[in-house]
Amino acid sequence: MSSEFNLALSGDSILQRRLLSTEDPVLMPLFDRIRAADLAFTNLEVLANDYRGEPALESGGSHFGAPAWVIDDLRAAGFDLFAAATNHALDYGTTGLMLTIEALEARRIAFAGIGRNLEDARRPAYVTHPKATVALISCASSFARGQEASEQRPDMPGRPGLAPLRHETVYEIGAEQMAQLRAIAEATGLEARRQQMLAMGFQRPPKDPSVFPFGAMNFREAAKPGIRMTARASDIDALARWVREAAALADIVIVSLHAHEQGETKEDPAEFIPPFARRMIDEGASLVAGHGPHLLRGMELYRGRPIFYSLGNFIGQNELVPRLPSDSYERFSAEPDMTPGQVYRLRTDNDRRGFPADRRYWESLVPMLAWRDGVLAGIDLIPVGLGLGERAHRRGRPRLATGEEAARILDRFAELSKPFGATIERHGDTARVRLG
Repeated sequence: MSSEFNLALSGDSILQRRLLSTEDPVLMPLFDRIRAADLAFTNLEVLANDYRGEPALESGGSHFGAPAWVIDDLRAAGFDLFAAATNHALDYGTTGLMLTIEALEARRIAFAGIGRNLEDARRPAYVTHPKATVALISCASSFARGQEASEQRPDMPGRPGLAPLRHETVYEIGAEQMAQLRAIAEATGLEARRQQMLAMGFQRPPKDPSVFPFGAMNFREAAKPGIRMTARASDIDALARWVREAAALADIVIVSLHAHEQGETKEDPAEFIPPFARRMIDEGASLVAGHGPHLLRGMELYRGRPIFYSLGNFIGQNELVPRLPSDSYERFSAEPDMTPGQVYRLRTDNDRRGFPADRRYWESLVPMLAWRDGVLAGIDLIPVGLGLGERAHRRGRPRLATGEEAARILDRFAELSKPFGATIERHGDTARVRLG
Protein backbone atom coordinates (compact mmCIF):
# COMPACT_ATOMS: atom_id res chain seq x y z
CA MET A 1 0.00 0.00 0.00
CA SER A 2 1.41 3.36 -1.00
CA SER A 3 0.77 6.90 0.33
CA GLU A 4 -2.74 7.52 1.69
CA PHE A 5 -5.71 5.28 0.91
CA ASN A 6 -9.32 6.10 1.80
CA LEU A 7 -12.23 3.67 2.13
CA ALA A 8 -15.90 4.53 2.67
CA LEU A 9 -18.26 2.07 4.38
CA SER A 10 -22.05 1.93 4.38
CA GLY A 11 -24.76 -0.40 5.66
CA ASP A 12 -27.78 -1.95 3.98
CA SER A 13 -28.71 -0.67 0.52
CA ILE A 14 -32.36 -1.46 -0.26
CA LEU A 15 -32.79 0.31 -3.57
CA GLN A 16 -35.94 0.10 -5.73
CA ARG A 17 -36.00 3.37 -7.69
CA ARG A 18 -33.49 5.56 -9.47
CA LEU A 19 -31.07 7.03 -6.97
CA LEU A 20 -30.06 10.16 -8.93
CA SER A 21 -26.90 10.48 -6.86
CA THR A 22 -25.29 12.76 -9.45
CA GLU A 23 -28.39 14.89 -10.07
CA ASP A 24 -30.41 15.35 -6.88
CA PRO A 25 -29.01 18.35 -4.95
CA VAL A 26 -30.35 16.90 -1.69
CA LEU A 27 -28.34 13.70 -2.07
CA MET A 28 -25.27 14.89 -3.97
CA PRO A 29 -23.23 16.28 -1.03
CA LEU A 30 -23.18 12.85 0.63
CA PHE A 31 -22.48 10.90 -2.54
CA ASP A 32 -19.78 13.33 -3.59
CA ARG A 33 -18.01 12.41 -0.34
CA ILE A 34 -18.38 8.71 -1.10
CA ARG A 35 -17.17 9.13 -4.68
CA ALA A 36 -14.17 11.07 -3.38
CA ALA A 37 -12.97 7.99 -1.49
CA ASP A 38 -10.59 5.65 -3.29
CA LEU A 39 -13.01 2.74 -2.84
CA ALA A 40 -16.41 2.31 -1.19
CA PHE A 41 -18.31 -0.64 0.27
CA THR A 42 -22.03 -1.32 0.67
CA ASN A 43 -24.27 -4.26 1.51
CA LEU A 44 -26.47 -5.20 -1.44
CA GLU A 45 -29.73 -6.04 0.35
CA VAL A 46 -31.74 -6.67 -2.80
CA LEU A 47 -31.62 -9.21 -5.61
CA ALA A 48 -30.76 -7.64 -8.96
CA ASN A 49 -32.95 -10.23 -10.69
CA ASP A 50 -35.60 -8.08 -12.45
CA TYR A 51 -38.11 -9.88 -10.18
CA ARG A 52 -37.47 -13.17 -11.94
CA GLY A 53 -37.23 -16.54 -10.25
CA GLU A 54 -39.49 -18.51 -7.94
CA PRO A 55 -40.60 -16.55 -4.85
CA ALA A 56 -39.55 -18.50 -1.78
CA LEU A 57 -41.98 -19.33 1.01
CA GLU A 58 -39.48 -18.15 3.62
CA SER A 59 -38.24 -14.64 2.86
CA GLY A 60 -36.45 -12.14 5.03
CA GLY A 61 -39.75 -10.38 5.80
CA SER A 62 -40.25 -8.99 2.30
CA HIS A 63 -39.31 -10.35 -1.11
CA PHE A 64 -36.54 -7.96 -2.14
CA GLY A 65 -36.36 -8.42 -5.86
CA ALA A 66 -35.15 -5.38 -7.79
CA PRO A 67 -34.32 -4.17 -11.31
CA ALA A 68 -30.82 -5.21 -12.39
CA TRP A 69 -29.97 -1.55 -12.98
CA VAL A 70 -29.77 -0.94 -9.22
CA ILE A 71 -26.20 -2.23 -9.55
CA ASP A 72 -25.45 0.49 -12.09
CA ASP A 73 -26.98 3.17 -9.85
CA LEU A 74 -24.92 2.03 -6.86
CA ARG A 75 -21.77 1.96 -8.93
CA ALA A 76 -22.52 5.48 -10.17
CA ALA A 77 -22.97 6.46 -6.52
CA GLY A 78 -19.35 5.48 -5.92
CA PHE A 79 -19.54 1.89 -4.67
CA ASP A 80 -16.98 -0.69 -5.78
CA LEU A 81 -17.37 -3.53 -3.24
CA PHE A 82 -20.67 -5.34 -2.69
CA ALA A 83 -21.46 -7.75 0.14
CA ALA A 84 -24.27 -10.04 -1.01
CA ALA A 85 -24.77 -12.60 1.77
CA THR A 86 -28.07 -11.52 3.32
CA ASN A 87 -31.31 -13.09 4.52
CA HIS A 88 -32.85 -11.95 1.21
CA ALA A 89 -30.34 -13.68 -1.07
CA LEU A 90 -32.76 -16.57 -1.77
CA ASP A 91 -36.03 -14.59 -1.81
CA TYR A 92 -36.51 -15.78 -5.40
CA GLY A 93 -34.96 -19.20 -5.00
CA THR A 94 -31.77 -20.35 -6.65
CA THR A 95 -33.00 -18.97 -10.01
CA GLY A 96 -33.23 -15.44 -8.61
CA LEU A 97 -29.84 -15.86 -6.95
CA MET A 98 -28.17 -17.05 -10.15
CA LEU A 99 -29.71 -14.17 -12.12
CA THR A 100 -28.22 -11.76 -9.57
CA ILE A 101 -24.81 -13.43 -9.77
CA GLU A 102 -24.90 -13.22 -13.55
CA ALA A 103 -25.93 -9.53 -13.45
CA LEU A 104 -23.02 -8.75 -11.12
CA GLU A 105 -20.55 -10.77 -13.17
CA ALA A 106 -21.67 -9.19 -16.44
CA ARG A 107 -20.81 -5.78 -14.97
CA ARG A 108 -17.48 -7.01 -13.56
CA ILE A 109 -18.57 -5.99 -10.07
CA ALA A 110 -16.56 -7.17 -7.06
CA PHE A 111 -19.02 -9.05 -4.87
CA ALA A 112 -18.77 -11.75 -2.23
CA GLY A 113 -20.98 -13.92 -0.04
CA ILE A 114 -23.04 -15.74 -2.67
CA GLY A 115 -22.00 -18.38 -5.14
CA ARG A 116 -22.72 -21.51 -7.12
CA ASN A 117 -21.55 -23.66 -4.21
CA LEU A 118 -20.24 -23.18 -0.68
CA GLU A 119 -16.58 -22.65 -1.55
CA ASP A 120 -17.59 -20.18 -4.26
CA ALA A 121 -19.72 -18.21 -1.78
CA ARG A 122 -16.92 -18.06 0.79
CA ARG A 123 -14.22 -16.88 -1.60
CA PRO A 124 -12.89 -13.32 -1.34
CA ALA A 125 -13.51 -10.75 -4.03
CA TYR A 126 -10.57 -8.50 -4.87
CA VAL A 127 -10.39 -4.94 -6.17
CA THR A 128 -7.05 -3.62 -7.35
CA HIS A 129 -6.62 0.12 -6.94
CA PRO A 130 -3.42 2.00 -7.80
CA LYS A 131 -2.93 2.70 -4.08
CA ALA A 132 -4.03 -0.62 -2.57
CA THR A 133 -5.61 -4.01 -3.19
CA VAL A 134 -8.75 -4.64 -1.13
CA ALA A 135 -10.33 -8.04 -0.45
CA LEU A 136 -13.92 -8.62 0.63
CA ILE A 137 -15.33 -11.69 2.39
CA SER A 138 -19.07 -11.75 3.08
CA CYS A 139 -21.19 -14.05 5.24
CA ALA A 140 -24.57 -14.09 6.97
CA SER A 141 -25.85 -15.55 10.22
CA SER A 142 -29.50 -14.71 9.44
CA PHE A 143 -31.18 -16.90 6.81
CA ALA A 144 -33.79 -19.60 6.40
CA ARG A 145 -32.74 -23.24 6.41
CA GLY A 146 -31.63 -24.35 2.94
CA GLN A 147 -30.56 -20.87 1.81
CA GLU A 148 -26.93 -21.58 2.70
CA ALA A 149 -24.76 -22.86 -0.12
CA SER A 150 -23.64 -26.48 0.09
CA GLU A 151 -20.32 -28.12 -0.64
CA GLN A 152 -19.55 -29.60 -4.01
CA ARG A 153 -18.60 -33.28 -4.05
CA PRO A 154 -16.71 -35.27 -6.68
CA ASP A 155 -19.96 -36.87 -7.80
CA MET A 156 -22.50 -34.14 -6.95
CA PRO A 157 -22.71 -30.38 -7.52
CA GLY A 158 -23.07 -28.04 -4.60
CA ARG A 159 -26.20 -25.97 -4.00
CA PRO A 160 -26.08 -22.28 -4.92
CA GLY A 161 -26.60 -20.06 -1.90
CA LEU A 162 -24.97 -17.76 0.62
CA ALA A 163 -21.89 -18.11 2.80
CA PRO A 164 -23.27 -19.06 6.22
CA LEU A 165 -22.20 -18.35 9.76
CA ARG A 166 -24.48 -20.88 11.40
CA HIS A 167 -25.16 -20.75 15.11
CA GLU A 168 -26.87 -22.83 17.76
CA THR A 169 -29.33 -21.33 20.21
CA VAL A 170 -29.98 -22.76 23.67
CA TYR A 171 -32.65 -21.38 26.00
CA GLU A 172 -31.58 -21.58 29.63
CA ILE A 173 -34.32 -21.99 32.24
CA GLY A 174 -34.63 -22.83 35.93
CA ALA A 175 -34.97 -26.33 37.39
CA GLU A 176 -38.71 -26.00 38.02
CA GLN A 177 -39.33 -24.74 34.48
CA MET A 178 -37.27 -27.59 33.06
CA ALA A 179 -39.30 -30.14 35.01
CA GLN A 180 -42.50 -28.63 33.62
CA LEU A 181 -41.10 -28.67 30.09
CA ARG A 182 -40.14 -32.34 30.38
CA ALA A 183 -43.59 -33.15 31.76
CA ILE A 184 -45.25 -31.37 28.81
CA ALA A 185 -43.05 -33.27 26.35
CA GLU A 186 -43.99 -36.59 28.01
CA ALA A 187 -47.70 -35.80 28.27
CA THR A 188 -48.08 -34.65 24.66
CA GLY A 189 -46.03 -37.47 23.20
CA LEU A 190 -43.41 -35.07 21.91
CA GLU A 191 -40.62 -36.86 23.77
CA ALA A 192 -41.80 -40.29 22.59
CA ARG A 193 -41.74 -39.05 19.02
CA ARG A 194 -38.20 -37.69 19.48
CA GLN A 195 -37.02 -41.01 20.86
CA GLN A 196 -38.59 -42.78 17.90
CA MET A 197 -36.70 -40.52 15.47
CA LEU A 198 -33.47 -41.22 17.35
CA ALA A 199 -34.09 -44.98 17.18
CA MET A 200 -34.70 -44.81 13.43
CA GLY A 201 -31.53 -42.79 12.82
CA PHE A 202 -33.35 -39.73 11.47
CA GLN A 203 -32.21 -37.58 14.37
CA ARG A 204 -29.11 -37.38 16.53
CA PRO A 205 -28.91 -36.56 20.23
CA PRO A 206 -27.46 -33.19 21.24
CA LYS A 207 -23.69 -33.06 21.60
CA ASP A 208 -24.24 -31.47 25.00
CA PRO A 209 -26.06 -34.03 27.18
CA SER A 210 -27.42 -31.24 29.40
CA VAL A 211 -29.49 -29.91 26.47
CA PHE A 212 -33.12 -31.03 26.24
CA PRO A 213 -34.69 -30.68 22.76
CA PHE A 214 -38.31 -29.52 22.83
CA GLY A 215 -39.66 -29.45 19.28
CA ALA A 216 -37.30 -27.26 17.25
CA MET A 217 -35.90 -25.53 20.34
CA ASN A 218 -33.14 -26.58 22.75
CA PHE A 219 -33.30 -25.96 26.50
CA ARG A 220 -30.78 -26.29 29.31
CA GLU A 221 -31.10 -25.94 33.06
CA ALA A 222 -29.26 -22.93 34.49
CA ALA A 223 -29.25 -20.72 37.57
CA LYS A 224 -30.21 -17.66 35.51
CA PRO A 225 -32.67 -17.74 32.57
CA GLY A 226 -31.33 -16.48 29.26
CA ILE A 227 -30.69 -17.12 25.59
CA ARG A 228 -27.24 -18.44 24.63
CA MET A 229 -25.98 -18.38 21.05
CA THR A 230 -22.81 -20.05 19.81
CA ALA A 231 -21.46 -19.84 16.28
CA ARG A 232 -20.58 -23.08 14.53
CA ALA A 233 -16.83 -23.65 14.81
CA SER A 234 -16.57 -25.25 11.36
CA ASP A 235 -18.03 -22.15 9.69
CA ILE A 236 -15.69 -19.86 11.62
CA ASP A 237 -12.68 -21.96 10.67
CA ALA A 238 -13.72 -22.08 7.00
CA LEU A 239 -14.10 -18.30 6.84
CA ALA A 240 -10.83 -17.82 8.75
CA ARG A 241 -9.08 -19.90 6.08
CA TRP A 242 -10.11 -17.41 3.41
CA VAL A 243 -9.27 -14.42 5.61
CA ARG A 244 -5.72 -15.74 5.93
CA GLU A 245 -5.58 -16.20 2.15
CA ALA A 246 -6.86 -12.67 1.53
CA ALA A 247 -4.46 -11.14 4.07
CA ALA A 248 -1.57 -12.68 2.14
CA LEU A 249 -2.82 -11.38 -1.21
CA ALA A 250 -4.27 -7.94 -0.41
CA ASP A 251 -3.42 -4.81 1.57
CA ILE A 252 -6.83 -4.45 3.23
CA VAL A 253 -9.28 -7.25 4.09
CA ILE A 254 -12.94 -6.47 4.83
CA VAL A 255 -15.09 -9.12 6.51
CA SER A 256 -18.80 -8.39 6.13
CA LEU A 257 -21.37 -9.97 8.46
CA HIS A 258 -25.13 -9.71 7.94
CA ALA A 259 -26.70 -10.50 11.32
CA HIS A 260 -30.14 -9.78 12.74
CA GLU A 261 -29.45 -11.74 15.92
CA GLN A 262 -29.44 -9.59 19.03
CA GLY A 263 -28.43 -9.58 22.67
CA GLU A 264 -30.59 -8.10 25.42
CA THR A 265 -31.79 -5.32 23.10
CA LYS A 266 -31.91 -4.94 19.32
CA GLU A 267 -28.96 -2.56 19.52
CA ASP A 268 -26.79 -5.21 21.19
CA PRO A 269 -25.11 -7.80 18.96
CA ALA A 270 -25.81 -11.43 19.85
CA GLU A 271 -23.16 -12.95 22.09
CA PHE A 272 -21.53 -14.99 19.30
CA ILE A 273 -20.86 -11.95 17.11
CA PRO A 274 -18.05 -10.16 19.04
CA PRO A 275 -15.95 -13.35 19.39
CA PHE A 276 -16.42 -14.09 15.70
CA ALA A 277 -15.44 -10.56 14.67
CA ARG A 278 -12.36 -10.61 16.90
CA ARG A 279 -11.31 -13.97 15.49
CA MET A 280 -11.51 -12.52 11.98
CA ILE A 281 -9.20 -9.69 13.08
CA ASP A 282 -6.84 -12.22 14.66
CA GLU A 283 -6.70 -14.08 11.34
CA GLY A 284 -5.74 -10.95 9.42
CA ALA A 285 -8.89 -8.93 8.67
CA SER A 286 -8.35 -5.18 8.58
CA LEU A 287 -11.91 -4.46 9.68
CA VAL A 288 -15.32 -6.05 10.17
CA ALA A 289 -18.37 -4.34 8.67
CA GLY A 290 -21.63 -5.47 10.26
CA HIS A 291 -25.19 -4.80 9.13
CA GLY A 292 -28.56 -6.54 9.18
CA PRO A 293 -30.75 -5.17 12.00
CA HIS A 294 -31.35 -1.96 10.00
CA LEU A 295 -30.23 0.25 12.86
CA LEU A 296 -26.91 1.35 14.32
CA ARG A 297 -24.99 -0.75 16.80
CA GLY A 298 -21.75 0.33 18.42
CA MET A 299 -18.17 -0.16 17.27
CA GLU A 300 -15.06 -1.60 18.83
CA LEU A 301 -11.36 -1.14 18.22
CA TYR A 302 -9.77 -4.56 18.61
CA ARG A 303 -6.01 -4.71 18.27
CA GLY A 304 -6.26 -1.28 16.68
CA ARG A 305 -8.68 -2.47 13.99
CA PRO A 306 -12.34 -1.44 13.77
CA ILE A 307 -15.36 -3.69 14.20
CA PHE A 308 -18.62 -2.02 13.25
CA TYR A 309 -21.37 -4.18 14.74
CA SER A 310 -24.02 -2.61 12.52
CA LEU A 311 -23.91 0.36 10.18
CA GLY A 312 -27.70 0.45 9.93
CA ASN A 313 -29.67 1.31 6.81
CA PHE A 314 -27.99 3.27 4.06
CA ILE A 315 -30.78 3.19 1.50
CA GLY A 316 -34.16 2.15 2.92
CA GLN A 317 -36.79 1.85 0.20
CA ASN A 318 -38.48 -1.11 1.88
CA GLU A 319 -42.00 0.03 1.10
CA LEU A 320 -41.39 0.60 -2.61
CA VAL A 321 -41.13 -3.07 -3.61
CA PRO A 322 -43.54 -3.18 -6.60
CA ARG A 323 -44.28 -6.92 -6.62
CA LEU A 324 -45.17 -9.30 -3.80
CA PRO A 325 -45.94 -13.03 -4.08
CA SER A 326 -49.13 -14.60 -2.77
CA ASP A 327 -47.29 -15.84 0.33
CA SER A 328 -46.71 -12.24 1.42
CA TYR A 329 -50.41 -11.46 1.08
CA GLU A 330 -51.22 -14.46 3.25
CA ARG A 331 -48.54 -13.62 5.80
CA PHE A 332 -49.83 -10.09 6.29
CA SER A 333 -53.54 -11.06 6.08
CA ALA A 334 -53.93 -8.84 3.02
CA GLU A 335 -56.81 -9.10 0.59
CA PRO A 336 -55.66 -10.46 -2.79
CA ASP A 337 -56.80 -7.37 -4.71
CA MET A 338 -54.65 -5.01 -2.62
CA THR A 339 -51.68 -3.36 -4.33
CA PRO A 340 -48.17 -3.85 -2.89
CA GLY A 341 -48.21 -0.31 -1.49
CA GLN A 342 -51.48 -1.05 0.29
CA VAL A 343 -50.01 -4.25 1.72
CA TYR A 344 -47.11 -2.33 3.21
CA ARG A 345 -49.43 0.30 4.65
CA LEU A 346 -51.47 -2.51 6.20
CA ARG A 347 -48.32 -4.04 7.64
CA THR A 348 -47.22 -0.75 9.22
CA ASP A 349 -50.71 0.45 10.17
CA ASN A 350 -50.18 3.53 8.00
CA ASP A 351 -46.70 4.20 9.40
CA ARG A 352 -47.79 3.83 13.03
CA ARG A 353 -45.71 0.69 13.70
CA GLY A 354 -42.67 -1.10 12.35
CA PHE A 355 -39.83 0.67 10.57
CA PRO A 356 -41.67 3.93 9.71
CA ALA A 357 -42.55 4.49 13.38
CA ASP A 358 -39.02 4.19 14.82
CA ARG A 359 -36.44 6.92 14.26
CA ARG A 360 -33.51 4.53 14.78
CA TYR A 361 -34.15 2.90 11.40
CA TRP A 362 -33.77 6.23 9.60
CA GLU A 363 -30.45 7.32 11.07
CA SER A 364 -27.11 5.97 9.93
CA LEU A 365 -23.53 6.93 9.31
CA VAL A 366 -20.73 6.41 6.82
CA PRO A 367 -17.28 5.71 8.29
CA MET A 368 -14.42 7.08 6.20
CA LEU A 369 -11.24 5.14 6.95
CA ALA A 370 -7.76 6.38 6.02
CA TRP A 371 -4.54 4.38 5.89
CA ARG A 372 -1.12 6.00 5.54
CA ASP A 373 1.71 3.75 4.41
CA GLY A 374 -0.32 0.71 5.39
CA VAL A 375 -1.23 1.90 8.89
CA LEU A 376 -4.77 2.91 9.90
CA ALA A 377 -4.47 6.66 10.47
CA GLY A 378 -8.03 7.89 10.94
CA ILE A 379 -11.72 7.04 11.06
CA ASP A 380 -14.10 9.91 10.38
CA LEU A 381 -17.84 9.39 10.88
CA ILE A 382 -20.31 11.10 8.56
CA PRO A 383 -23.88 11.11 9.94
CA VAL A 384 -26.65 10.18 7.50
CA GLY A 385 -30.38 10.87 7.65
CA LEU A 386 -32.95 8.93 5.66
CA GLY A 387 -35.88 11.33 5.79
CA LEU A 388 -38.09 10.03 8.58
CA GLY A 389 -41.59 11.47 8.22
CA GLU A 390 -41.39 12.04 4.49
CA ARG A 391 -43.73 10.23 2.12
CA ALA A 392 -42.80 6.64 1.28
CA HIS A 393 -41.39 7.48 -2.14
CA ARG A 394 -39.20 10.27 -0.72
CA ARG A 395 -37.85 8.75 2.48
CA GLY A 396 -35.15 6.13 2.56
CA ARG A 397 -32.83 8.23 0.39
CA PRO A 398 -29.60 9.05 2.25
CA ARG A 399 -28.43 12.58 2.73
CA LEU A 400 -25.90 14.35 4.95
CA ALA A 401 -27.28 14.96 8.42
CA THR A 402 -26.57 18.36 9.93
CA GLY A 403 -27.27 20.30 13.09
CA GLU A 404 -29.46 18.65 15.70
CA GLU A 405 -29.93 15.50 13.61
CA ALA A 406 -26.18 15.04 13.14
CA ALA A 407 -25.53 15.57 16.84
CA ARG A 408 -28.21 13.04 17.82
CA ILE A 409 -26.85 10.35 15.48
CA LEU A 410 -23.23 10.81 16.49
CA ASP A 411 -23.96 11.06 20.22
CA ARG A 412 -26.08 7.90 20.11
CA PHE A 413 -23.37 6.03 18.23
CA ALA A 414 -20.86 7.18 20.83
CA GLU A 415 -23.07 5.80 23.62
CA LEU A 416 -23.54 2.51 21.79
CA SER A 417 -19.77 2.22 21.38
CA LYS A 418 -18.84 2.89 25.02
CA PRO A 419 -19.44 -0.71 26.19
CA PHE A 420 -16.87 -1.82 23.61
CA GLY A 421 -14.30 0.70 24.83
CA ALA A 422 -14.37 2.92 21.73
CA THR A 423 -14.24 6.69 22.12
CA ILE A 424 -16.05 8.89 19.60
CA GLU A 425 -15.20 12.59 19.57
CA ARG A 426 -17.76 14.83 17.90
CA HIS A 427 -16.64 17.92 15.99
CA GLY A 428 -19.64 19.82 14.69
CA ASP A 429 -21.52 17.75 12.15
CA THR A 430 -18.92 14.97 12.00
CA ALA A 431 -16.98 12.86 14.48
CA ARG A 432 -13.70 11.02 14.73
CA VAL A 433 -12.81 7.74 16.40
CA ARG A 434 -9.93 8.03 18.85
CA LEU A 435 -7.38 5.47 17.68
CA GLY A 436 -4.87 5.65 20.46
